[in-house]
Amino acid sequence: MTEQRHSALAIHPIAVEEGEGELLRRRQIVRRTRWLVLIVLVLLGLGAARTVFVRIANARALEAGTSERAKQYVQTALPRTPATGQTLSLPGTLQGFVQSPISARASGYLKRWTKDIGSRVEKGELLAEIETPEIDQQLSQAVAARAQAASGLELARSTAERWEALRKKDVVSQQDLDERRSAVAQATSNVAAADANVQRLKQTEGFKRVVAPFAGVITRRNVDVGDLIDAGAGGGAGRALFLLAQTDPLRVYINVPQAYAQLVKTGQPVVVTQAELRGQTFKGQVARTAGSIDTTTRMMQVEVSLPNSDGALLPGAYVQVSLPLAASRTLTVPSNALLFRAEGTRIAVVGAEGRVALRAVTLGRNYGENVEVIDGLEGTDRMVLNPSDSLAEGDVVAVAPEAPPAKAPTPKAPA
Repeated sequence: MTEQRHSALAIHPIAVEEGEGELLRRRQIVRRTRWLVLIVLVLLGLGAARTVFVRIANARALEAGTSERAKQYVQTALPRTPATGQTLSLPGTLQGFVQSPISARASGYLKRWTKDIGSRVEKGELLAEIETPEIDQQLSQAVAARAQAASGLELARSTAERWEALRKKDVVSQQDLDERRSAVAQATSNVAAADANVQRLKQTEGFKRVVAPFAGVITRRNVDVGDLIDAGAGGGAGRALFLLAQTDPLRVYINVPQAYAQLVKTGQPVVVTQAELRGQTFKGQVARTAGSIDTTTRMMQVEVSLPNSDGALLPGAYVQVSLPLAASRTLTVPSNALLFRAEGTRIAVVGAEGRVALRAVTLGRNYGENVEVIDGLEGTDRMVLNPSDSLAEGDVVAVAPEAPPAKAPTPKAPA
């Protein structure tokens, strides 16, 4: 018993130490568990805080995005006054500055012609000769009649002189003397009539030679040798023997629409082009205008004078006449600024506070990309470009960065 007790007493300290070690390990486990739980709780708290923060940020971003998208952004521009005028392109046909048919004043047969088509002639140059046997015979007869009338005048004068002497001696009556004097006057008139007839026939015979009335080019020949030439009834002109045109300068007539008629002035420079003469331009000027609008076509006729010293342009050719017009002082706006509503054409104008006002406007000429505004708009009004159909009076909008200014109109008007 004593030995067992001593043995038990000897083993007890070891057991105590083992118990204390186990207790220490448990405490460490509990401490670590607490720290782990604390860390997990901190992480959960941070995750929850992050979630709340993200949700708040998303809500704020959504609110800002919604507010931003609720704004209506527009681009604006100011109306402009064109610095240069437009160029009006119109079709025309070239004509000789003087273009005339050459007809005969004497009837007969064509003896010969000296100039053909394409020949350049000077003023007074012979073009053709006509045989006129009837006129030659009439002239011979008129010369004989004039000689007969002259003989009668000499007889009447000598008779009147003798009767003057007899009257002084009171041999004949005054009545007889007056009759002789009347016979002298009548014979004088007959001679004058015969002279006039001779001169007329001589002038008609001079028309046997057909000459050029001005310098130009023969563009047509309608007769040949042996053709019967009829001067026409009553001495009027018959058919044309030749067609003569003066090709330097040329003229071209164009019809300017009523909308542009006020901008065309005499002396205004023009540029003429022909499709077949690529790369070549010809400068002319407005010679004169009709000064009135044709009530049928609502156009004004304009004559353009065009130098042609080198003969590059031919009469009768189809050309395009580019007519630069003076700049108009009317405001122009881009076509995409117009609103077409049931109540009429409108332009949306943005005020100082971003509030929209719809202005009723009166339009003028259409230049394609730009349109004239005659009334309803000021030069300081800021217009909305590409306005939406839902844009209404009083809407508040935000102005986007300003678009480039409207360009000055320089289109070519269609023919």
